[in-house]
Amino acid sequence: MPEQHVHQLVSHLFRHEAGRMAAVLTRLLGFNSLSAAEDLVQDTLLQAMSTWKIKGIPENPSAWLYTVAKRKAIDFIRQQKIHEQHHTEIGLALKSEWTLSPTVNRLFLDNEIEDSLLRMVFACCHPAIPYESQIALTLKTLCGLSIGEIANCFLTNDETITKRLYRAREKIREENLTLETPAPAKLPGRMDAVLHSLYLLFNEGYNSSHSDHVIRQDLCLEAMRLCLLLVQNKITNTPKVNALLSLMCFQASREESRISVDGSIILLKDQDRSRWHQPLIEKGKYFLEQAAEGEDFSEYHIEAAIAGCHLKAQTFQETDWEQIFQLYSALAQLKPSPVVELNKAIALGYARSATDGLTALQKISALQDHYLLHAAIGDFQFTLQNFEEARKCYMKAITLTHSNAEKKLLEQKVLTCG
Repeated sequence: MPEQHVHQLVSHLFRHEAGRMAAVLTRLLGFNSLSAAEDLVQDTLLQAMSTWKIKGIPENPSAWLYTVAKRKAIDFIRQQKIHEQHHTEIGLALKSEWTLSPTVNRLFLDNEIEDSLLRMVFACCHPAIPYESQIALTLKTLCGLSIGEIANCFLTNDETITKRLYRAREKIREENLTLETPAPAKLPGRMDAVLHSLYLLFNEGYNSSHSDHVIRQDLCLEAMRLCLLLVQNKITNTPKVNALLSLMCFQASREESRISVDGSIILLKDQDRSRWHQPLIEKGKYFLEQAAEGEDFSEYHIEAAIAGCHLKAQTFQETDWEQIFQLYSALAQLKPSPVVELNKAIALGYARSATDGLTALQKISALQDHYLLHAAIGDFQFTLQNFEEARKCYMKAITLTHSNAEKKLLEQKVLTCG
């Protein structure tokens, strides 16, 4: 079996299955054994890598992983006497050899995996853990993002994320935090971090920081699946969750039109709008209607409304940029951030004039190290026929992005400057 093929499959399965396995194992071993659960998952994937190279890929690779993970969990429990740390029904079942294997097997059933995954999301977002560390822990442990990818989500560096993860794990160990879904009264204290995690996961998939992938469909689908899980749970089915799922549906509907056959980026103004996926758009409208019930109003409501504005326009020229600018202005009041200011300035440039947009962009100091700011300034400089300034901005943006597709797009823009 070609080593590269095995490596690609194991990497794919890591994205799809590692979080679920870690969730079940952590529920089994206890939340304070989070590192041990991650080690067991890693051991399982390493065993798959070595075994499959020699014996070939099994007919059902996912089932193979879960079988091996179950065996490793049972051996670990026997060796470490994990049952002595448990005071739950699961702990009682782990004490007996008669009930040990059946309990582990039951936890690996599909419905229990989903339940454990939901528990894991809320456990990682425990209020005792610092807010940003909660999100970093969720993205690393449950969603399988790398340190670099998480750093990109937060517009920070690898060292900062490593420290946040360390603080989160120390808090779990010091306070002996348990893996549990909080009571309804305690949900508000965790829901913001849960939804923020899923939002960042989807964004990393939609605009990947990976050098060779503009879109990571697996991350988008996982974020949508977890969000749908929250919608389907009567306790967590809130307007804010529906608004986030609506936003994801709207954004995902344009996925196929964003990349050409050769992998090049297709900008919004050049996309074939007939390729936008209508069933997903209708789903987005449905969830946005659900989000309108009650008095809850969030940043996800506004972002879904912005995405809806783009989808309503038959052409790029017919886009209601004034409405989009007003929505970004409201978002900047509700949830201020440099990225929101960037998008607000771009909308202003299309709604009013390129000069207004350029002036607003040049006031954003927090994104000087981000390629999108310089690319956006370059676009408005080009519109104003300041071609040399536009070229300089595009060249600066090229040095700041790791994406090969983004570099190719920017290089093409440089050529248009003459």
